Amino acid sequence: MNWIEIAPAAVTLFLIMDPLGNVPIFNAVLSRLDAKRRTRVLTRELIIALVILLLFLFAGNAILAFLGLTQSSLNIAGGVLLFIISLRMIFPVAQERGEDGHAEEPFIVPLAVPMIAGPSTIAVLLLLSSNQPGQIMDWTVALMLAWGGSSALLLASPLIMRVIGEKGSRALERLMGMILVILATQMLLNGIRDFVNSFS
Repeated sequence: MNWIEIAPAAVTLFLIMDPLGNVPIFNAVLSRLDAKRRTRVLTRELIIALVILLLFLFAGNAILAFLGLTQSSLNIAGGVLLFIISLRMIFPVAQERGEDGHAEEPFIVPLAVPMIAGPSTIAVLLLLSSNQPGQIMDWTVALMLAWGGSSALLLASPLIMRVIGEKGSRALERLMGMILVILATQMLLNGIRDFVNSFS
């Protein structure tokens, strides 16, 4: 295993999953459930999200071939998506908080998809699997590390909210968003470079 490539991929996926930014949202959605049921629901949603992400990671090349997508288009689209997501992390939309405060128990939407297995995470997994398909096991390890870290934070969300509060969570989310802006810009530049090089 190439840990030099696994580590940055895992960090990137962890930042995109944005567990710290999702803590208040998960708390709002699951607030009406008792502690034991809350843990069961959250565990179920995390496992569903992992299955979806693994599916896209392993079927990435087949999906790209079926849709006729090029590497440069995936880089550009992924960069744009990441940029939008990172801007929303830095400048959050006010109505996101508490909009899912209904009594119904969530199933797949909105917790598994798109909160954990969102379009940006899927785009990065497609990019990794198509760029270096020979390292699919490395990317699997990176995904498991990112998912494991996100799961630990989300399962501990009641404690985290008590310790850092919503303002602390927001500050950390903005910091993660700023890092993602840089990653998104680099991904976009890589896509544009590959597109320009394809003409030469």
